[in-house]
Amino acid sequence: MSSCRLGAEVGGLGGYGLRMGALTVDGYRIEPLSMRTWDAFADLAERHNGVWGGCWCTYFHLAPENEEERRAVGHREFKRRLVEAGRARAALVMEGAVAVAWAEFGTVPELPNLHHRKEWERGVTRMPDYRITCLFVDRAHRRAGMAAVAVRGALALIAEAGGGLVEAYPHDLPEGKKTSASFLYNATRTMYERLGFSYERPKGKGNCVMSAVVPAAPA
Repeated sequence: MSSCRLGAEVGGLGGYGLRMGALTVDGYRIEPLSMRTWDAFADLAERHNGVWGGCWCTYFHLAPENEEERRAVGHREFKRRLVEAGRARAALVMEGAVAVAWAEFGTVPELPNLHHRKEWERGVTRMPDYRITCLFVDRAHRRAGMAAVAVRGALALIAEAGGGLVEAYPHDLPEGKKTSASFLYNATRTMYERLGFSYERPKGKGNCVMSAVVPAAPA
């Protein structure tokens, strides 16, 4: 496991800065998902038909005790309830008042579900403090580095929450292979390597486990 190189860019931790109390990455304001920012999050999701086939970024929240609730109330309302209860986190990348990307992150109890979960469980040697499970970028902002901005925003919010071991599960594409950005729900191994993550092991077909230790933000 590596220590994430969060101080390698201008602005200190993760290349972010604080302007008038606001968190910024590459000039974009980063906002945590909350009821205050719910409308911006919902607007981004609705512009893309609920994203990922109408999932509303709920798949990774699922556990046996809440699957029936999601079926009963629908994905949008299920996500809203999680946000209202403080059980759903994300870094929203803002362009003015409009969210143009997000990175979902949280603790393992907050995000208990994974693709290839049983395989992941067999390989665990240390439980992560946080995991990054899903990224989404507005179609008008793709192929412009916004996924990395969203992840750096998530890492900054994790640092502010005390830091710790962070896992991500990106696509591990063969060299030279290109895939539509609309299918890359957690970006690529190459992107996470540029952000200071280390490869841990494969996960399923075409994905992998990567990790980084994020130091706590200075008080």
